[in-house]
Amino acid sequence: MKSLPAWPRQLLTRRLAILPPFLWMTLFLLVPFLLVFKISFADLRFGIPPYTPLAELEDFTLRLGLHLNAYYLLFTDSLYIATYLNSIKVAAITTMCCVLIGYPMAYYIAQSSPRVRNLLLLAVVLPFWTSLLLRVYAWVGILRNDGLLNNFLLWLGVIDAPLEIYRTDLAVYIGLVYAYLPFFILPLYANLVKLDRRLLEAAYDLGAKPWTAFFKVTLPLSLPGVIAGGMLVFIPTVGEYVIPEMLGGADTLMMGRVMWTEFFNNTDWPMAAAVTVVMVAILLVPLVIFQRNQLQQMNVGNGGKDAA
Repeated sequence: MKSLPAWPRQLLTRRLAILPPFLWMTLFLLVPFLLVFKISFADLRFGIPPYTPLAELEDFTLRLGLHLNAYYLLFTDSLYIATYLNSIKVAAITTMCCVLIGYPMAYYIAQSSPRVRNLLLLAVVLPFWTSLLLRVYAWVGILRNDGLLNNFLLWLGVIDAPLEIYRTDLAVYIGLVYAYLPFFILPLYANLVKLDRRLLEAAYDLGAKPWTAFFKVTLPLSLPGVIAGGMLVFIPTVGEYVIPEMLGGADTLMMGRVMWTEFFNNTDWPMAAAVTVVMVAILLVPLVIFQRNQLQQMNVGNGGKDAA
């Protein structure tokens, strides 16, 4: 029996390699989302489960019932609209803060010696060894009126009265940036550490100053890492629940809190499912933009190789 040619064998190997993650994503992401999508078209009822079925067989008659009440309320109630807008705003501001704070940190780590670089990367990854819930609860003790931060500032004489930080939007931003900053630093570092330093040397030889070389060479080449890290921050922040619940006030509107309230407090599963479906639809927009950007860069790179 003749063996397969090299190209079909490589294609078969690639498909077998992606089969396990494909099955994993299908089983634990696509199937649950389809169930949530189905529930979003049901109607609320008292019972188990707390929603009506989409199809019922009665007297040899199949009855289909698609209810759009949840979606109608979702797009007409100002509370839900304000929640979506505020969640996107919070996620965007958090992402920008991570960019401003994380880029210098990732750049410094990438420029460090291998020994120092490993220690700095360990410091970035170290918080993941502790539960997120415990880390956020520690910020509660720091930001409270009688917490560590206010007591320290009062002891220094910087302030005369405790700062009102806990249960405010500022506390939510602090918690979100603290929790998701490593998700931005790590992919950006992986991009910066692979940059060809000969390009910077060529820029210096042509008379470019350090800041000019950074903005003309380093920053454009690191944009894929910035975009990847920004996506890893923006997407989970939109649906964050723990941090706004523990650090935010009663007027902190976030999608995660709304979904929790609808699912567990109001037991309105169709409404909660509709909120989830629309949130996923919103998050698909930046994912599609990022995917197109990656494909364009791959096509440009392949074209350059072909031309060479």
